[in-house]
Amino acid sequence: MATTSSTPGSSSDLSITVESKPSESRLSELGIKSWPKWGCPPGKYLLKFDAEEMCYLLKGKVKVYPKGSSEFVEFGAGDLVTIPQGLSCTWDVSAPIDKHYKFASSSSS
Repeated sequence: MATTSSTPGSSSDLSITVESKPSESRLSELGIKSWPKWGCPPGKYLLKFDAEEMCYLLKGKVKVYPKGSSEFVEFGAGDLVTIPQGLSCTWDVSAPIDKHYKFASSSSS
């Protein structure tokens, strides 16, 4: 499983970061259990991230293909994932997703 992925020579670094099996203390430090939940059945989904998202997958498996790239990042249950702001991608979900998620606050001035 890849830990990070970025397209070589891309003008902006829109790489997805995957932290595999983070510790319980890391999860409670982030307050993940209080984050909203989201899920989806298997299928392909076109998504655009207008804000950075951090998510923790409770179950499921997905390959994420950044727009304009043939490479993908794969992650699943037990992974803590950070998706950068501005990323457009296709989620190819092979097992139903159930995740906690949180968007970064846009309070940067």
